[in-house]
Amino acid sequence: MIRVLAIGNSFSTDCTQYLFPMAKHFVIPMTVGNLYIGGCSLERHYKNLSQNLPEYEYFENGKSLGNSYTILDAIKRFEWDIVTIQQASGDSGIRESYYPYAGFLVEFIKTHAPKAKIYINQTWAYERDSAHPDFPRYNNSQELMYKMLCDCYSELSKLFDFPIIPVGDVIQGLRGTPEFDYEKTGRSLCRDGYHLDLFYGRYAASAVWLRFLTGKKIKGCTFVPDAFCRDGDKTRRHCLEVINSTVDGINV
Repeated sequence: MIRVLAIGNSFSTDCTQYLFPMAKHFVIPMTVGNLYIGGCSLERHYKNLSQNLPEYEYFENGKSLGNSYTILDAIKRFEWDIVTIQQASGDSGIRESYYPYAGFLVEFIKTHAPKAKIYINQTWAYERDSAHPDFPRYNNSQELMYKMLCDCYSELSKLFDFPIIPVGDVIQGLRGTPEFDYEKTGRSLCRDGYHLDLFYGRYAASAVWLRFLTGKKIKGCTFVPDAFCRDGDKTRRHCLEVINSTVDGINV
């Protein structure tokens, strides 16, 4: 049994929504927890844990178990094998937004879940035409945002010696394929300019997590999300194969 807890926000929800059923397809016993507050930054996580505030909605295996959870409530729920941290998307490329808050969160996890390995979930850059209010901080440039968030997550990883789950890298890589080149009439991997598409985007992110956390190759996976997709069966299968091939290229 692999037990994984994400301390995150809506982007961790995107990443973990299909992780449990995808693991189930490969007969990998897994429990997936996700602490959610929309747009929650490392600074807010720190404030919440320092006051033990019950402000989170807690998801387990993709289903909500209710609101009013604290970080400590979730950490004490199981003996977690892996706990992930991440920055809020708008702050992801802003170096000073990470410190000292990441350090406090890391120490809290080490104190209350000493056996857990800590991973960094790399979030992704916004879509090119995103109307997110934080996009101007990156000159409304997807490439600039991607570079800046990569730099910040890389620094965080080196500082604490934590591995990075490279969701942002894979999303950006997929944007270079004909199927998902939004600038050239391909499909956007975002549903609103920043959250991931409920079908392809969330599938890709969960596949990255499964590949990275288990080492399992995704090729041949027959799991198909329940979310609505406008593409026909043949096109859907092809696009999922493109995602699987890209994800399998990750070095783990």
